[in-house]
Amino acid sequence: MTSLAAFIGAAVLEIAGCFAFWSWLKLGKSALWLIPGVIALAGFAYLLTLVDAAFAGRAYAAYGGIYIAAALVWGWMIEGQRPDTWDLTGAAICLVGMAVILFGPRSLA
Repeated sequence: MTSLAAFIGAAVLEIAGCFAFWSWLKLGKSALWLIPGVIALAGFAYLLTLVDAAFAGRAYAAYGGIYIAAALVWGWMIEGQRPDTWDLTGAAICLVGMAVILFGPRSLA
């Protein structure tokens, strides 16, 4: 599995897991929503361990860019909130930052 695929899968699972808690606490859904929420959050944590990075902090930092873009897609597809120009510009900046962190050349020292 590539790092990008792991990041995308992790983002979907993290957002879905957090949305389950949001639905329970903010939308009045059943507490049973917490079961798939916890499972999704555990899957999210697992997928981040599959990223090809020497350090957890670097993997988490790079993941942030993917998470931001995925959250905007979630808002659009699931909640009907279309991203505006500023959302898209911010997400693009974050994705460039993710690429620099994840794919930038590293010294061997």
